[in-house]
Amino acid sequence: MGALDEPLTKLVGDRTAKVLADSLKLRTVGDLLHHYPRRYVERGQLTSLDELEVDEHVTVLARIEKVTLIPFKARKGDRLEVIVTDGRSRLSLVFFNQGWRHKELRTGAQGLFAGKVGLFNRTRQLASPDYQLLDEEATAGEGAGGAARQFAGRLIPVYPASAQMPSWKLSICIETALTKHLGDVGEPLPAELREKHRLIPLPEALELIHRPRSQAERERAQSRLRWDEAFVLQVALAQRRAADAALPAVPRPARPDGLLAAFDARLPFTLTDGQQKVSAEIAADLASAHPMHRLLQGEVGSGKTLVALRAMLTVVDAGGQAVLLAPTEVLAQQHHRSIVEMMGDLAEGGMLGGSELGTKVALLTGSMGAPARRQVMLDMACGDAGLTIGTHALIEDRIQFQDLGLVVVDEQHRFGVEQRDALRAKGEQPPHLLVMTATPIPRTVAMTVFGDLETSVLDQLPAGRSPISSHVVPAVEKPNFLARAWERVREEVGKGHQAYVVCPRIGDEPEDSKKKRKAVPDDPEDLGASSDDRRPPLSVVETAEMLAKGPLAGLRVEILHGRLTPEAKDDVMKRFTAGEVDVLVATTVIEVGVNVPNSTVMVIMDADRFGVSQLHQLRGRVGRGSAPGLCLLVSDMPAGSAARARLDAVAGTLDGFELSRIDLEQRREGDVLGQAQSGVKSSLKVLSVLEDEDVIATAREEAAALVAEDPSLADHPDLRTALESLLDEDRAEYLEKG
Repeated sequence: MGALDEPLTKLVGDRTAKVLADSLKLRTVGDLLHHYPRRYVERGQLTSLDELEVDEHVTVLARIEKVTLIPFKARKGDRLEVIVTDGRSRLSLVFFNQGWRHKELRTGAQGLFAGKVGLFNRTRQLASPDYQLLDEEATAGEGAGGAARQFAGRLIPVYPASAQMPSWKLSICIETALTKHLGDVGEPLPAELREKHRLIPLPEALELIHRPRSQAERERAQSRLRWDEAFVLQVALAQRRAADAALPAVPRPARPDGLLAAFDARLPFTLTDGQQKVSAEIAADLASAHPMHRLLQGEVGSGKTLVALRAMLTVVDAGGQAVLLAPTEVLAQQHHRSIVEMMGDLAEGGMLGGSELGTKVALLTGSMGAPARRQVMLDMACGDAGLTIGTHALIEDRIQFQDLGLVVVDEQHRFGVEQRDALRAKGEQPPHLLVMTATPIPRTVAMTVFGDLETSVLDQLPAGRSPISSHVVPAVEKPNFLARAWERVREEVGKGHQAYVVCPRIGDEPEDSKKKRKAVPDDPEDLGASSDDRRPPLSVVETAEMLAKGPLAGLRVEILHGRLTPEAKDDVMKRFTAGEVDVLVATTVIEVGVNVPNSTVMVIMDADRFGVSQLHQLRGRVGRGSAPGLCLLVSDMPAGSAARARLDAVAGTLDGFELSRIDLEQRREGDVLGQAQSGVKSSLKVLSVLEDEDVIATAREEAAALVAEDPSLADHPDLRTALESLLDEDRAEYLEKG
C-alpha cells in the first residue's frame, strides 16, 4: 500500500478521520490531497453577501460591523448578535449563551465565517457559525488558532466543506498532508508529455493548488491537474477501445440482392445524405473481423431507427441475428410495430404469404405471457427470429440466440456498460454493437462518457418534416393563456389532428403512498411530490379527468403511463396511432421512439419540472408529418426565475446540440459523466467538459498513442496506479448504485 492509500486516521486521528469520511467521503491521504479548493479569496476582497441563498452551507470572508450582547429577559442566558458586512450588504451572526465571544469578535476585524444560511424575521443569518479571524493578534473560534499565519501572503482557499468540517479545518488537515506526503504523490504523466505541453510536476501542482500566492500560480496548478484528469480518463477509454478492437468478430458484409436490398426498394422516400453516410460507416464496421463499437446520435426525428434497422437487415443477410434493446415496454412495442409496418411481408419469414427473402421479427418483454414468451425464446434459439426487439428481458441468462451478430441499444443513457456487455456475451464471438441516443451530446461529452465508442452524427432532418413552434404558457401570471392553449388543442383536433398532454406524475397511487413519496422517485416517469413548498405536480389521472369534463369535453381523451398493463398500453397506442383517440394524456413514457405523424400539438404541464433535454425529446413527438407542430410549455414559475429561463431557452431554439450545452451548464458535470458508465470517472474536479475541449481532444490523441505503444502501461507504473485508483473507485460506486 502506497503512502497515498494510507488511511486518514494515521494523519489526523480517528475522530477527525471519521468526520472527513462521513461528511465528505475523504478516506485516504490521496483523497485529501485531491480535494481541491472550490474558490479563493484575497485579503480585503470580501464575499458578496447579497448572493447567498437560504439553506446553503457557506464560507464567507467578511468584516465585523457591529457586536451586541443581549441578555434574555425572562430567563438566564444571553444572545450575541454580530453583524458582518461586505461593504454593501449585511449578514447577521447569532450565538446563544456564548457571551464570552464578544471579547474576540471585535468591530473592524475580518474573518472567515461558516454555517448554513437561515432566515429570521426576513433577515438572513448564520446561527452559531464556525469562524476564524484573520487579524494577526486574534484567536480563532473553537480554538483552531493561527488563521492569519496560516494564510499569510497567500490566497485563502475555500474548500467544499460540511457543517462538521468547515473550510479552514480542512485547510489544516491538508497542510499536514502536504507537509508529510507531498514527496509521495508520484508522477502519472510521462516526462515527454509534460515537457511537450509545458506542464509543471504533480507535487508542485498540488502545492500550488492548495497554497497559491497569486492567481497565476493557481492557474498553473489547475492547468496541470486538468491534464491529469483528462489524460488518465482517456487512457482508461483507450485501453477499453484497444481491448475491444483486439477481439474477433464474424464479418457481416452487405449482400447486393438480399433482404436489405428488397427493403430499400420498398422505401417510399430517398435516404438523406446523412443517413447514407452513416449507413456506409456502419456497413464498413460490420464487414470487419473485429466488433463494431459505434455511437449513433442525432436530432429528434433524424431517422436513427431507420439507419439501425438497415444495419440489422445487413446482419440477417449475412446469416446472423440482430436485437434491439429498448428501455421501456412502450418503446419496445412501438419499435416492433413500426418495424413490422415498414418491412411488410419481409417481416413474415416462414409464414403464409410472407416474402421468400423475409425473416421473423419477434418482440420480447418482461410481462409477456408464458406461452408467447416460450415461442419467442424458441424462435431466437433456433434462428427463425432474425430480428428481436425487447426490453431488459433480453439480458436474462436463459435467453439464447443461434448466431447473434448485432446488438442495437436504444437510449444508451438508460443502460449501463454491464447491461450492454451482458447482451453482447450471448454470442459465441462478440457481436457488433450500435448504441443510439436521441439526446444530442456535445463533442467533449461524447469523448468522455462514450469515449470507448466511435461516433456517427445524424444532424439532417428528412424532407417533409414540419417546423415546430414552442411557447411558454405562464399559467399563474396569465391564466387566459392556459385557456387559449386548450382552445388551440380543440382547433387542431377540429382539423383532424391529434394532441399529447404530458404530466410529470401518474396519480393513481393510494393516499398513504402519496404522503410517503420521495423527492427523487424510483419510478423514472413519475416525478413525485416536490421537495419544496410548491403544490404537488399535476398527474395524468387528474388532468385527464379535468380535461374530459372541462375544456376538452366531447373529445376522445385517453391516458397512457407505465403502470398500465402491457395489453392496455399497447391497445391505447394502437388506437392513438389509428386516429381513434384525439388527446393522449401521458407521462414521459412517450418521450422517445413514439411516432404518430398526425399529432401536431403537445401541451406539457408543469414543464419546469422536466430537464432541458427531456423537454426537447418530448417536443419531438409532434411535427413529424406534413402539418406544422406546436409545443406549449405550461408553468407557474415566475418570470426571471432560473426555471423560466430554462423554458425560455427550450422555446427559443430547436437545436438539440445547443440545448444539450445549456442543459450541461445548468447541471453538475458529474451528473452527466456518471450515467452508469462504469469505469469512467463520475465527477471531474478541475476539468470542464464544456470549456476544456482542446485539452480533452489532445489528451485523447496522446492516450491512444501511449496505449498503442505500451498497452499494459508496464513502463508507466505511476500512471497505472492512478488508473487503478480511478477504476476501483468508480467500479465500487457503480456496484453500489446497481
